[in-house]
Amino acid sequence: MKKIGLIGGITWQSTQLYYQLLNTKVAETLGNQHSCECIIESVDFAEISKKQANGEWDVLHAQMTDIALRLQNAGAEIILICANTMHLSVPTMKRSISIPLLHIAEVAGKAVQKKGYQKVLLLGTKYTMELDFYKDILKNQFGIEILIPNKEDRDVVHKVIYSELAKGVIKVESKKYYLEIIKKAEKEGAQAVILGCTEIPLLIRKEDCDIAVIDTTKEHAYAAVKFALA
Repeated sequence: MKKIGLIGGITWQSTQLYYQLLNTKVAETLGNQHSCECIIESVDFAEISKKQANGEWDVLHAQMTDIALRLQNAGAEIILICANTMHLSVPTMKRSISIPLLHIAEVAGKAVQKKGYQKVLLLGTKYTMELDFYKDILKNQFGIEILIPNKEDRDVVHKVIYSELAKGVIKVESKKYYLEIIKKAEKEGAQAVILGCTEIPLLIRKEDCDIAVIDTTKEHAYAAVKFALA
């Protein structure tokens, strides 16, 4: 089994989901006494969030790279960033590390492509929805048409992630609002919704939606286990 290096704490709510998914999948694959060999370095999300809001992306790229190098030096054989947004740092990180880094947008793209969907809604932080780093991979590598919510809805999606889900707070009204956004996209022809923030699966599940749900947290974790056990 290859050792997985996790960059966690962005937020710890989703990092615990990763840990559970990784270990559960390994146990299912190898037998119920097996568990995942992994290393986690967890950051202080308050500091990460502040730097994101201030646009200090170069500082964050350097921080993510330093963590990846520490995980590599500690014996990790693949890196997982347990957050969609911080995949902004991947190009910088790849210049310094010598082990694979499993990109969550590529994993999401493969999941959409496998199911044959061509038009999807992307939900995530405002950085993930508005910047090109994530959408470009889906469009250019997989030919997927991406819908994002309007600005008002993007603001609500982002606020719920940072002020509620990041703290483990689940509100019925927030779930209702998210589902209304998904319904709007469905009317525009969306065949699936990508939960492009690793906290959103805390709020939205596949049984809540009439269209398909791509849970990036689960897809990312399962792809890592497949790599580790190959």
